[in-house]
Amino acid sequence: MVASHVAGVSRRELLRTGSVVAAGAIAGPALAGGQLQALAMFQGPVQSPNQRAATVRATPVSPVTIRPDLFRRALAALQRHQSQVVLRDRIALVDFDLPSSKPRFHVVDLASGRSRSLLVSHGRGSDPEHSGWLSRFSNDVGSAASSSGAFVTGDVYVGQHGRSRRLVGLDRTNDNAEPRAIVVHSAWYVSPEMVAQHGKLGRSEGCFAVSTAELEYTLQTLGAGRMIYADKV
Repeated sequence: MVASHVAGVSRRELLRTGSVVAAGAIAGPALAGGQLQALAMFQGPVQSPNQRAATVRATPVSPVTIRPDLFRRALAALQRHQSQVVLRDRIALVDFDLPSSKPRFHVVDLASGRSRSLLVSHGRGSDPEHSGWLSRFSNDVGSAASSSGAFVTGDVYVGQHGRSRRLVGLDRTNDNAEPRAIVVHSAWYVSPEMVAQHGKLGRSEGCFAVSTAELEYTLQTLGAGRMIYADKV
């Protein structure tokens, strides 16, 4: 439950990492033909295969596992931050209206509409009584709380929690994510067994802590240059 620490990596460097990883995927054949047609379920007209600034529809269809209001907010954030979120084929949404005992970290494939839901912790500063429910957000350094808003994923590094993925906060509600070392990592206190024994997960220092069993799936599926959106609706 100790906060992850990131050695001095700037916002510009993290975004550059995502941009380099994403450049081939956006400009290449990955968004050609059938995939562009599939993405049209969630986006407006695409002027060319190389253009990232597609317009998200005002009334998208939410996967059945995700509340429509949260999904619409996430897609609005994806549109708002399109210049910084260079890969927009998949996103993750964290529904902090749900308790930590429920799978509330939703990884969504926007082309197919399929989603997978995982357990994820919230910060101890957001749940000081350890009730299992997030009661408040904070962007303050030292708060040990979860922050709301859109994050863009950076590179993978090995830190005190093992393999972890850096995050950059894109909104005023989470733009201290880098100095706070808010990242995605695994933790022993996140697992179905923990829920079965205690009825809730342990708490992080504000990081998105997933189970050890789900870490590699999370790191590889999101990659660098994609969005994680966290909120209460």
